[in-house]
Amino acid sequence: MNPSPPPSPVLASSIAAIVVAAGKGLRAGGSVPKQFAPWHGKPLVRHSVEALISAGIAPVVVAIPQGWEDIAAAALQGLPNVLFVHGGATRRESVALALETLADDTPAHVLIHDAARPMLPRPVIAALVGALEAVPGAIPVLPVVDSVVRGLDGLRQQAVERDGLYRVQTPQAFHYPAILAAHRAWTGGAEAGDDAQVADAAGLAVALVPGDEALRKVTFAADLEDAAMPPSLPRTGMGFDVHRLVAGEDLWLCGVKIDHDKGLSGHSDADVAIHALVDALLGAIAAGDIGDHFPPSDAQWKGASSDRFLAHAAALVAQSGHAIAHLDVTIICEAPKIGPHKASMRARLAEILQLPIERVSVKATTTERLGTTGRGEGIAAQAVATVVPQ
Repeated sequence: MNPSPPPSPVLASSIAAIVVAAGKGLRAGGSVPKQFAPWHGKPLVRHSVEALISAGIAPVVVAIPQGWEDIAAAALQGLPNVLFVHGGATRRESVALALETLADDTPAHVLIHDAARPMLPRPVIAALVGALEAVPGAIPVLPVVDSVVRGLDGLRQQAVERDGLYRVQTPQAFHYPAILAAHRAWTGGAEAGDDAQVADAAGLAVALVPGDEALRKVTFAADLEDAAMPPSLPRTGMGFDVHRLVAGEDLWLCGVKIDHDKGLSGHSDADVAIHALVDALLGAIAAGDIGDHFPPSDAQWKGASSDRFLAHAAALVAQSGHAIAHLDVTIICEAPKIGPHKASMRARLAEILQLPIERVSVKATTTERLGTTGRGEGIAAQAVATVVPQ
């Protein structure tokens, strides 16, 4: 794994972070605790640790479960200023143990974050640190926008006024000496759900700052399944072809027969525009080129209609799990004039590919009488195809 980018500090004073990754993550299933499971191409815990480091926070203390030292080290390999501490039986105990590891080199402030919240927007960090100028603690929150009710035995009991209710997120920020003292003074009883409760028990004021929906918590197996690999992205392929103009051949362009005194020479019908489109589609899914699928040495393709090649390429795109989003082909020639035929060409390509016509573009240009096409010796075409996951 590569180290994170160089830090881009948002902080005016020394600040450390604690990332709580000591749970077993049983609700997410799998063979490893969820904080070490892959999420968008990296271990879940690595995302938030990288975000903290890139914000200029150091050190980052990661609380991990006993027996998972090697897995944790591999998950955060190459990241600077990362320390490990064994967690306790509860989240609060894990935080308390991590806070104690910072006591010898006391930071001014500390951020306490859950590894299960991998997306950590920089503005949230900045807002938390800014709030600590006035109060000893700050937490990110989001308003409750849905109706809230109390229930009992599966039945609705009463509505709850949602004004003043918030969803609490992490990281939570504190003056380090104050939150360390609050944890040391914790007397037990009902377990604290977060560090703001510990701060509240110690009489510390805690400010509310705007949170972010990106800070959602990864909790269940389904949260990990779709994110085990990086999300599939649109793909683009490019194609180019050129054929010689000769007497005695029909001229086919984009599946349309054009009246002209010459046609294109080739093993098939030599539809140069379709051939460029086929290569563009094959390129988008990394499936070789037209010669790999329809070699000119194979007699069965002699004189074949190029719409068969295009339909085959479209089928391969579908088999790869993609759909054609857009096609753009440019025909390069001095003659014949392409303008009068563009509409019928677009319609024919859309018909072959079973696409809405607005996803198909056909253009034409010349080379100002330069080169092979400029001298009327041949016609060239270039194409770009974009496919998207389906």
